Amino acid sequence: MTGEAAVADGGQPFQMTIELDGSGGCIAQARHLALAFLVRMRTEHRLDVSQRAVDLCQLVVSELVTNAGKYAPGPVLMDLRIESGMIEIAVWDSDPVLPEAKAADAGRIGQHGLEIVKAVTHSLDAHPTPVGKRITARLPLTDDHRITRAAVSS
Repeated sequence: MTGEAAVADGGQPFQMTIELDGSGGCIAQARHLALAFLVRMRTEHRLDVSQRAVDLCQLVVSELVTNAGKYAPGPVLMDLRIESGMIEIAVWDSDPVLPEAKAADAGRIGQHGLEIVKAVTHSLDAHPTPVGKRITARLPLTDDHRITRAAVSS
């Protein structure tokens, strides 16, 4: 795992890129690093970050990194970026198959992760990359943004 924060002045976004090995332990590690990133944005850069944004960011990170490890064994890259009042969580994995949320089914056991992510994010996008795919979720940093229903676009 490597993590490097690139925080620039002059209107540039706050950003951190994390390389994860894709093992089961990397899910908790990704969640912890996302928390540390947001706490640093609050304390060092005095950004307004609600507790709801922190909690939802950790949930989204958990779901996206879990899916990457489940469907694309191997390394995972996670980018965290703050821009225009949003936290953007992007996860890259090596599987080229784009995810599809299943229709809601309260009787189904498991496979609700993408449904959950769609329900709590402002937007959710999935795009193929030359090797694999990149899933990007955006959450408002503060509670004064309304979350609208997100759709997965490819």
